[in-house]
Amino acid sequence: MAVQWYPGHMNKARRIIQAAMSDVDLVIEVMDARIPFSSENPMVTELRQHRPCIKILNKSDLADPLTTKKWLAYFEQQQGVKAQALSVQEKAKAKKIPGLCRKLLPQRGTAVKPIRVMIMGIPNVGKSTLINTLAGKTLAKVGDEPAVTKEVSKAQHRIILDGNIALSDTPGILWPKIENQNSSYRLAVTGAIKNTAIDFEDIALFAADYLISTYAQRVIERFKLKHCPNSGIQLLEDIGRKRGCLRAGGIIDLQRASEILIHEIRSGALGLLSFETPQMIANEIIAE
Repeated sequence: MAVQWYPGHMNKARRIIQAAMSDVDLVIEVMDARIPFSSENPMVTELRQHRPCIKILNKSDLADPLTTKKWLAYFEQQQGVKAQALSVQEKAKAKKIPGLCRKLLPQRGTAVKPIRVMIMGIPNVGKSTLINTLAGKTLAKVGDEPAVTKEVSKAQHRIILDGNIALSDTPGILWPKIENQNSSYRLAVTGAIKNTAIDFEDIALFAADYLISTYAQRVIERFKLKHCPNSGIQLLEDIGRKRGCLRAGGIIDLQRASEILIHEIRSGALGLLSFETPQMIANEIIAE
């Protein structure tokens, strides 16, 4: 069953963003480098229309670097799109973004005609951190839970950056229905969907199956296993035994084991992980 989460403030935000888009020259879309396709909001493409776009694959310090390179090449093939991998540690790299904006819109960037930029993205991909880095001071609230930025009127307020760039912030918004079931699970695993809206056992089982097939050695080393489990449920049971998630009578507490696995993924304790590749997504689209 697909995971869905679309609280009321996101719908309000979408309407305000749509109204403000007429005063925007360029869109910066922030995505999660671990799940570039699943964290790419289709509404951004719909709303920005012909405007150029810089796609930021954020949290690249948590993603598989080889897979990230494939995604950068994938996005660079799109018309009017530039792509860049980024992490919170790379402040110097982030500060090159205004230069890229000027390169995409050389006819603007003056005091009379500033480059009007809107930054967009789904919840919990690091938009606020990026804004604070670009501004050189704390302007946006930062948190590790989705929906921290809820003030939808922010789409109408601009932050003036060096180089005559006017940057508009927006709340993190998802879209009403996530069609790809696997994408909904990937969003939940990486933290884009609020914890209260997910079933930890369900998404942990999805993640466990994927880790076994793609990062088996990481699983063995991290949880000190003799061999890689044959199934996701077996991995969760092994984690439960190794981490002391036991109930009366020696019964494994799968809920606790699931929470441990998801936390290990989100924190980077399992190493650099990517949960989708361009080829994988192409196959899923064909299957749909």
